[in-house]
Amino acid sequence: MELRRDVFQAIADPTRREIITLISKQSLNLNAVAENFDVSRQAISLHIKILEECGLILIKQEGRDRYCSIQPKKLSEVADWLEPFRTMWEDRFSRVDDILKKLKRKKHGK
Repeated sequence: MELRRDVFQAIADPTRREIITLISKQSLNLNAVAENFDVSRQAISLHIKILEECGLILIKQEGRDRYCSIQPKKLSEVADWLEPFRTMWEDRFSRVDDILKKLKRKKHGK
């Protein structure tokens, strides 16, 4: 049975989210990524493998080093999924603002 991973599985783990944040600033080799965490290099390699399988990062061989770079387009799946919720909350906050403005006008007799 083939294991299929998706973006949501990848970002569910806090270490993987930190890796994404870290390499979003600059491309880093595997050792440089691992140096930022208090877990084994093997554990970081597994996280990176999952991120690569999901298409969130690209691994590029440069000499003896393997460099990780972010593939932000894949994160658009998350943004697309979140958009209706963002719109809903913006609408609710807007209605709360309107209510507060009406209450303030009533209080000040305007």
